[in-house]
This record gives sequence, structure tokens and C-alpha cells, in this order.
Amino acid sequence: MTVPELDVARVQRWCAARVPEEARHEVRVECDVTSRHLTITEHRPPWREDFGPDWISFPIARLRYTATTKTWTLYWRDRHQRFHRYDLLNPSAHIDDLLTEIDKDPTGIFWG
Repeated sequence: MTVPELDVARVQRWCAARVPEEARHEVRVECDVTSRHLTITEHRPPWREDFGPDWISFPIARLRYTATTKTWTLYWRDRHQRFHRYDLLNPSAHIDDLLTEIDKDPTGIFWG
């Protein structure tokens, strides 16, 4: 099973648009792709030099694809880095519905 490439491209464009070019040295929003889901992550540089050069990655949301129904389901991340189904939005055939919900973030669960 593979997530639709067109949807992956949509999410990658959405992530790139979240942070202005001039701020990308401080923060980036990216999309990690697997065969069953996409994970939207925020990346920041280490805040101390002794932590090394690797950026810190923080998961924001997961978008899980179900091939049998051709739908996407939105998940939120708890403080223990576990994902739970976001129950304020039903699964949708349109990934843009999930991205819009993350943008609106009516509960503050994604962006705080």
C-alpha cells in the first residue's frame, strides 16, 4: 500500500508555505512520508552548541491513509509522542480537509 503521490506533494507544499523563507534557518515544517501515513513535523536547530549540529524534530500531526476506502484520517500527538485519532473531523477523501483543520486548530492541539 502506498499513499497517493499527489497528496504527498500537496502536504509538502503546505508544509513549505508554513514558514517564510527568511525564517527557515530558525524553524522548518516538513513532511515525513511512509507507505501508510504522513507525519507533519516541526524542526528547530539545537539551542546549545554542545548538543551537536542535528536539528530537533517535533511531530505535530499524522495523516493516515486507508487504501480500501481511499480516505485520510487525522491524528494528534500527546505529550508521550503517541498519536490519537482526532475525533472532531471525520475521515475524508480530500487531504486538504485535514490540512485546513490543522491550520484552523480550533482546540490548540496541533500548534498550541
